[in-house]
Amino acid sequence: MNKIIPTKEALEKLSLTEKVGQLFMPAAFINDTEEEIQQLEKLISEHHVGGLCFFHSRASAATNFEGKKKIVVNESSFGTLKNLISRYQKAATYPLIISIDAEWGLAMRIENTPQYPYAITLGANTENKDLTFEVGKQIAKDCKAAGVHWNLSPVVDVNVNPNNPVIGYRSFGDDKHNVVAMATAFVKGTQSENVLTSLKHFPGHGDTATDSHLGLPVIDKSKKELLENELFPFQKLIDQGVDSVMVGHLSVPSLTTDPNLPSSINKDIITGVLRNEMGFDGVVISDALNMHAVSKNYPIKGELEWLAFNAGNDVLCFAEHIEEGIQFILKNASEAQIEKSIERIWKLKEKAIIDKVSLTELTDPSPLNRKIAEQSLTLYHGSDAEIVKFKETDFCTLTIKRFGTDQTEKDILDNIVEMEKEVKNETEILLLLTPPQIKPTNKFGFYDEEIKFINELIATKNVVLYHFGNPYALKFFSTENTTATVIAYQDFKAFQDVATEHYLGNLEAKGKLPVSLN
Repeated sequence: MNKIIPTKEALEKLSLTEKVGQLFMPAAFINDTEEEIQQLEKLISEHHVGGLCFFHSRASAATNFEGKKKIVVNESSFGTLKNLISRYQKAATYPLIISIDAEWGLAMRIENTPQYPYAITLGANTENKDLTFEVGKQIAKDCKAAGVHWNLSPVVDVNVNPNNPVIGYRSFGDDKHNVVAMATAFVKGTQSENVLTSLKHFPGHGDTATDSHLGLPVIDKSKKELLENELFPFQKLIDQGVDSVMVGHLSVPSLTTDPNLPSSINKDIITGVLRNEMGFDGVVISDALNMHAVSKNYPIKGELEWLAFNAGNDVLCFAEHIEEGIQFILKNASEAQIEKSIERIWKLKEKAIIDKVSLTELTDPSPLNRKIAEQSLTLYHGSDAEIVKFKETDFCTLTIKRFGTDQTEKDILDNIVEMEKEVKNETEILLLLTPPQIKPTNKFGFYDEEIKFINELIATKNVVLYHFGNPYALKFFSTENTTATVIAYQDFKAFQDVATEHYLGNLEAKGKLPVSLN
């Protein structure tokens, strides 16, 4: 990899066209064909793009958010990622800054890599911010092992809408102070390993019922309300000093004279609010510009890229029309505008790109995950005393979860019928429940028959429920009628083991639910 030159030298050496190329951060994909890899190498070489954002495959990227295309499993993804980063760096005249979404570890994008708990689980650790610091630190180590400089996280959206289709479990919760505390710990942990972070999704994606991958969410709140809640974590962390802020695709009428213009391409919001009013002078990166909230409205190639840059974004993430975008910006932008952005970007590169390849091994998430499991386990309803009393009965254990991807709907519903027969004469049920999916689409993957069966159990039996997944899924169940409900948040082995220890009376449930389920 070429050595990064100092910012002052770069500003003098790079041509204006090269500087504009540095604004672009196209997507790179682990599972690309050789032909697609060579096309990206050519793009890097000819247009001097400044960085890359890695995704697993074209089928799993932002516009396929609901999984309409088959996602290929690549058992050697981590090795592929390292090789591709090395290859793309060799194609670049100036070192590329490499980014990835690793909110809960490289596992968010790369299979067979360490996975740490979701933000909502960390949010339940209200008294243990040091564990969140360690998560940020260990994820940063994995990023360095891959050759990644920039973890596009944490999410600092305050998730006040239980029906939020895209944030939810990715948020630390619905309390702004807890979000600030956890995000601060995560950022500091990441920075301790010299890896960059990015606060997202400005000006706040927590109170939406629309997925911005698919449409434009509207945040219909007054500016005063936004300053008190949605903007609060951004301001607090900006005041502490952060590397970058990612701007989401949101309609926020109270912050702009043009409510139809999404925040990601809105000068009132980026330059006006974020830069001028909130005092942020670091790098602003757009959310993926291929997302349907913006991309479908700008059919002229390069126009969207220009609008994003002109609004105040320095880095154009997942830009799809590089050549045309460069020409649009060269034609319309002032030289001073370009110089200011390239100076910000290059300072970020100087900070993060170290002239040596890290030989760090991937981290082992198990010990840390176990500690987080112990601290986050939450007694949501009932009491330990009632669980102790329940244990003395002749209870029956039922497990409801998906075992493998080859189970058909018929298999699952037939299994429910069998369970109904099994528990007909039982009075006490220990129910171990894992929602089929972490995202809320289609009722978290539950069939109506499953929801009905579980609610009938709760209504007619004494049920102690242990829930291993997104707590928002509990809104479909009458937990107030259970003997006790305990939330474990994840279905990792560490969380299952801790739940078992709690049931046996060997551990106290110390966590606090970081969101309201009403």
